[in-house]
Amino acid sequence: MTGNRRWVTGALQHPDRDPTRRELLAATQKPYGVVLSCIDSRVPPELVFDTGLGDLFVMRTGGQAIGPVVTGSIEYGPMTGGTPLIMVLGHQRCGAVAAAYQALKDGKPLPGNLQAIAEALRPAYEQTTRGGSADPIETMTKNQVTLTADALRGNGDLGPLVIERKLAVVAAYYSLDTGQVEVLNGAPD
Repeated sequence: MTGNRRWVTGALQHPDRDPTRRELLAATQKPYGVVLSCIDSRVPPELVFDTGLGDLFVMRTGGQAIGPVVTGSIEYGPMTGGTPLIMVLGHQRCGAVAAAYQALKDGKPLPGNLQAIAEALRPAYEQTTRGGSADPIETMTKNQVTLTADALRGNGDLGPLVIERKLAVVAAYYSLDTGQVEVLNGAPD
């Protein structure tokens, strides 16, 4: 979050982005965080958090949709290297969420494999429509990251690490307007 404050204020340090760091990491890595974010080109986690080489494992999917391969990729850091943080990062004006919302609302499937994203977001859509909202896309985005973080916390392999306080799983939301990341839930004490 310190790196995000630098991003918001423009006081970027661009840490650990030089040949020396690259050489240091050539043999091994130990990232301190896993970030699952959207494919949106405006939300690159390495920039949003002003991080460098070896700092983050990053997975990006449309609307933070997960399945077995993505979940396995998220599990890799905490389960093999003790990475202590997972952040599920949604963002303002998400096109994937907007497309999924509209497709599910209208009952008209999206083309190709895009429908798989809509189906993965169905629980967030259903939660959003039950609750009502003045801005259903933003609400659905926040619901999606919260549901995904909750699912990861309850995962049979990650859950014990959370209970033992060796891992925090955080749901967060990025403002395209300000550049600021807001933690929605799961922040460690």
